[in-house]
Parts: sequence; C-alpha cells; structure tokens
Amino acid sequence: EREFTQKKAFTSWINSILAKHTPPSVVSDLYTDIQKGHLLLDLLEVLSGQHLPREKGFNTFQCRSNIENALTFLKSRSLKLINIHVADIIEGKPSIVLGLIWTIIFHFHIEELVRTLACTYNQPSLDCSSAVDSSPKPTRSAKRSAKIKERWKMSATKALLLWAKEQCSLHGSINVTDFKSSWRSGLPFLAIIQTLQPGLVDLEKAKTRSNKENLKEAFRIAELELNIPRLLEPEDVDIINPDEKSIMTYVAQFLQYSRNLRESEEDMEEKVREAVSWLAAQEKKLAKLLIDTENGTYYQKYKEMLSFMEAFNQEKKPFLPVLSSKRSETELSEGWRQMREEWDKLNSQINEWKVKLDQMLPSPLDSIEAWLQEVEHLQAEDLPDLQDPFKAMFVFREIIVIFKGLMDCFDSHLDALQSFKNEDEKSMPVVLPEKLEEMERRL
Repeated sequence: EREFTQKKAFTSWINSILAKHTPPSVVSDLYTDIQKGHLLLDLLEVLSGQHLPREKGFNTFQCRSNIENALTFLKSRSLKLINIHVADIIEGKPSIVLGLIWTIIFHFHIEELVRTLACTYNQPSLDCSSAVDSSPKPTRSAKRSAKIKERWKMSATKALLLWAKEQCSLHGSINVTDFKSSWRSGLPFLAIIQTLQPGLVDLEKAKTRSNKENLKEAFRIAELELNIPRLLEPEDVDIINPDEKSIMTYVAQFLQYSRNLRESEEDMEEKVREAVSWLAAQEKKLAKLLIDTENGTYYQKYKEMLSFMEAFNQEKKPFLPVLSSKRSETELSEGWRQMREEWDKLNSQINEWKVKLDQMLPSPLDSIEAWLQEVEHLQAEDLPDLQDPFKAMFVFREIIVIFKGLMDCFDSHLDALQSFKNEDEKSMPVVLPEKLEEMERRL
C-alpha cells in the first residue's frame, strides 16, 4: 500500500515537472517508463536547468547509457545513491525506482526550497551570499539576520516541518508534529491554504467535518486556486500510518507556492518603486512645460499639451498593471499608497491644465467646448437608484428637461464650429486642426 501511494504521488509530481520540459513529456507507468532513461534525463534537465548528454534511440545499450548519464549527473551533485544500480532501474524494481525518485525529490525540490528559508523567510531582502557581516560591530539588522539563518540551519525535513507548524499556528490549536498522522484530519492543509490565501477556507466549519471531507476540500482548493498538483487522495492520508515521503512531497509544493508568492510580491513592489520615480519625473516635466509655455499662444500651448500626452500615454504602459491595481486600502503598503497619491495628483494636474486650455479657446469655440462638457457630463451621470417609482419618474423628467434645453443649442453650435475661420490677422492658425476635429467628433 505504501509503494502504491508513493508511486501515485511521485508520478503526479514528476508529470508536473515534465510539463515544463521542451517538448513536454508524460509518465504513464513509472516503473516501465523510467527504464528507457529519457524521461529521467528530461526530469533532471528541468530541475537543474542544464542540458544533459543522451542517446537518442531506445535499444538496450542506449537506455542503459541514458540511465548511467542520469546517475553520473546525480553523483556529480554529491547525492548518495545507496544500492541504486542501473540494472535495477532497467528492470523497473519498485523499491529501487521509488528510492531514486525520492532522492531526486528530496534534493532538487525539498532541500532547495528549505535552503532558501534562511534567506527569504520573514526576510525577503536578506542576501544569502553574505552570511557574515564584515563590520567590526554587528548591527541589529545583521544580528537578526544571523539569528534567522541559525534558526533554519537544520535538516530539510525539520525545516519543512517547522515551516508547516508556523503556518498552522496562526489558526489556533492545529498541531503538526510529523509528516504522518498529524495531517490525517485535513485541517493542517486547510490552515496552510488559509495562511497563503486568506478567505479561501472556513476553518471553523472544517472542524465540524470528517477527515475525508476536509482532505477532499483541501486538495480541491489547492488544485483549483493555488494551482498545486493533486498528488494525494483522501484515502492516502486518512489512515493510521500514512506515507511520510508522499505527504512531504505534497507539503513542499505549498512552500514552493509561498516562495513564488513572495517573489511575485517583491517584483510588484519593485515595479511600484519604479512607478513612483516615473510619476515624480512626469510631474517635474509638466511643471517645466507650464512655465516654458506660460507666455505662449493657445496654439503653442495646445500643441505642447498634445506632445506631452502622447509621450505620457506611451511611457505609462509598462506601469499600468500596478497603476490600475484594485487592491483595497488595507492591502496597500507605504509604497503603494505613495504611488496612488502621486498618480491621483498628476492626473489632477493634467486635468486642470486641460480645463485652463479649454477656457483659453477663442470665441465662439470656448462656449461650444463648455456646452459639450455639460452635455457629456449629463450623459455620463448614472440615474439615481430610487425605490419610490413616482420620485424616480419626477427625477427622470427633470433630467429630460435639462437635456432638451441643452440640445436646443445643438444646431447653432454646429454651424458656429463649421463656419469658424481658423486663422489670425497674419493668416496663421489659431487652433490646432486636431482640436477642431476632436470637437466635431464629439458633437
């Protein structure tokens, strides 16, 4: 039963890795497929990021050569392959194949993940490469860094367990002491999901459900919401002595998700810092432009505004993902708040500039522009949500009266715009043709 669980869990884990290979490959039967050596090399290439030598064919010699290449590569990484021989893998011996895959999972997946805990856990900016502070008197920050590193300096199994404990400890009395029966209730899985993505589970409700229901719910949410491959089934865990290696492999995927989440958040924070810097530069650019064009004609000012807006709209594209983010106020860091304030401030300054330019339009264009804005404002307004149908009808009629009154001026404004002579006494254009075309389109 243990071998069956491991085979199923390891196969699912391998397939999640092989999906990243070019071209992707799939394991159908672990004991049979591994005999050729190609899938083993594919797996190691994805995990290591290296291109490994291989024979292209599938005869006995070529399969043996590929397996030997894989084992040689593992030994070069200082992995101890105790009692794992080429002949046993070619025969597809279950205990040997599972032992080999577990060695790969433990080294490339679990150890690699927990190794980064000392550097990134609760300390995203810590530099792993500089464990020793060269200054004569260690700073408080350096002491804290050293303490964090020392805390995670333990075996990979213990470090993964400690990480899992800490995620669960945030949600009351959910105790995790091992990678066996501690997970049987399904609550630790749900608690970790709740820590990583608050709001996805109801832990109080989960405490009233059966083990199998909780396990089923945890595996479903992890797969659908966190994109964590489903390595286990409820019946694999809800037994007296579940398989430790299978549960460790599955739990490590949550740590992987946590690390990816942290890296993604760090990337976003960096983008926010870049956006704040860009917004400050745009604000200075706009201020300088307003001073430089202060004594210019309307034509010059509008031309400069168009030029500024064209460059502004082009340059803001890389920052749109953070500028248009819908995060709530409670989720915002200081950097995000500063960015939003700068963004709102700059937009306000641009709108104010546009309003002043519109007010500078020569007659009768200034009146037409003011009328256009009034009509557009009325069209954009949402109707009030009134429960009383008589009151709603009264408000609606008022809006219609205002709109009709505005539309009485439509023909005269259209005639005035179309007959506007766009030149001064020196036969130079007074208004940019683009502005006249824009007004005509709006009409």
